[in-house]
Amino acid sequence: MRGFVGKGPKRVARLDHFLVRAVSRQPQGDHDVFFRRLSAAATKGKLWFGIAGIMAAFPGKPRRAAVHGLLALGVASGVTNVIFKRALPRTRPRPEHLPLFRFVNPQPTSSSMPSGHSASAVAFAVGTGIVSPALGIALAPIAAGVAYSRVHTGAHWPSDVVLGSALGAGAALVTRKWWPARPPEPTPRRTPVEAPAIHDGEGLSIAVNVMGGSYTPETGELLRGVFPKAHIQEIAEGEDIAAEMEAAATRPGTVALGVWGGDGTVGTAAAAAVEHSLPLLVLPGGTLNHFARDLGTSSIDDAVDAVTKGHAATVDLGHVVMQRGLPDVPETTELAMLNTASVGVYPNLVRRRERLQPALGKPLAGLAASLRTFGVNSPTTLTVNGVKHKLWILYLGRGRFYPRDHAPLRRPVLDDGVLDVRMITADEPFARLRLLWAVVTGTVAASKVTHLTEATTITVEAVGEPLVLAVDGEPKPGVRRATFAVKPRELRVYSPLPAD
Repeated sequence: MRGFVGKGPKRVARLDHFLVRAVSRQPQGDHDVFFRRLSAAATKGKLWFGIAGIMAAFPGKPRRAAVHGLLALGVASGVTNVIFKRALPRTRPRPEHLPLFRFVNPQPTSSSMPSGHSASAVAFAVGTGIVSPALGIALAPIAAGVAYSRVHTGAHWPSDVVLGSALGAGAALVTRKWWPARPPEPTPRRTPVEAPAIHDGEGLSIAVNVMGGSYTPETGELLRGVFPKAHIQEIAEGEDIAAEMEAAATRPGTVALGVWGGDGTVGTAAAAAVEHSLPLLVLPGGTLNHFARDLGTSSIDDAVDAVTKGHAATVDLGHVVMQRGLPDVPETTELAMLNTASVGVYPNLVRRRERLQPALGKPLAGLAASLRTFGVNSPTTLTVNGVKHKLWILYLGRGRFYPRDHAPLRRPVLDDGVLDVRMITADEPFARLRLLWAVVTGTVAASKVTHLTEATTITVEAVGEPLVLAVDGEPKPGVRRATFAVKPRELRVYSPLPAD
């Protein structure tokens, strides 16, 4: 059996010798030096680690492609060297098969079958290409050169290279199954809608929440300088924000409602704008301004540009009906939802991530925050559309958010008509260990504890103790039941982003 495996099937062996003789007849030249150096550079993955380091310097898809390529390389290298080289012992080509000036020195002593260099090269190129096809195509000639160099330098028979390449491609495809490439993120898109162009603020009524994170005594003067003819209504601490927003929206002569504050204040303004058929101008003035960021009005200049040109877009509005208080006598509250709602540890995760981000950057801050949050917190028991779950996170986004994992950041389209539903459950065996491993390896989206779906309505009910439900960053304690729905294109908002 050993002799049969060592020589290989007769036809393969004859083809190997035929191809090696063809290589041996090539005249000596600079290409010999090139392939020898290329082969040496790829030894122990040095070439691929170097390329991955360059790719990792560029955030986004190049960095993810580098990580995926190295993961595929690691799997291919382990399978090739630990399993197949032991299972398929084979003698490497001898000096009589190729000119001595071509032989790699020293020649490896491990089994010739299969080629580990080829497996690693193809695995890295294919693994990279799964995430970024353009980078995969660019790396393909280098990987092919490394694979051929092993025959050119007498380190392997051609069939060794073929099997090694097949193992490398297979390893990359296997990693794709449990670490799939992220779906492409759509280009920001807006659906244009008519809204009055406002100059100097005439006809604009602006409600300013003085408890907003960026409010100072000079805020009112700043807005009066930008919109000298606007009505500016400051909402003091302790005042009813909804009532004050209603007063601003119904002021005589108002053709558009403006709001300065965080996401919670903006949500209240959105409900008033819809009720009175007014376009909404969002001015970023709170601690969190996620909606303004998604709109493209993350600065005063952006907002002014949109409202003076009359550029506006339609936006879906989330509608939340909550039941709170005693079970026998529930109190029903209705809210508008612009961004997100969540149950569980998601608010803690976001707060930790944003606190760490200035020092660590987004990727490391997200990793550190996730490990801390999931390591020390306990899951919550509730029902989602009548199905009981133990959950670390129930996240509901008004519209599709990206990336498609446990820490979404961006929302390119604001009127897609869906709720983005993400659950990280503790229903599975060893759920905490599964989740922590997924966080470390960056595979949360593909983990069995993660469930990503979309819906137009969803109902959440507490099991036992009432829930704390966060809506647009505002905690709502004592919630026993909440129903979420989407009202398509309900709101008109000034936005400077061009519409497709």
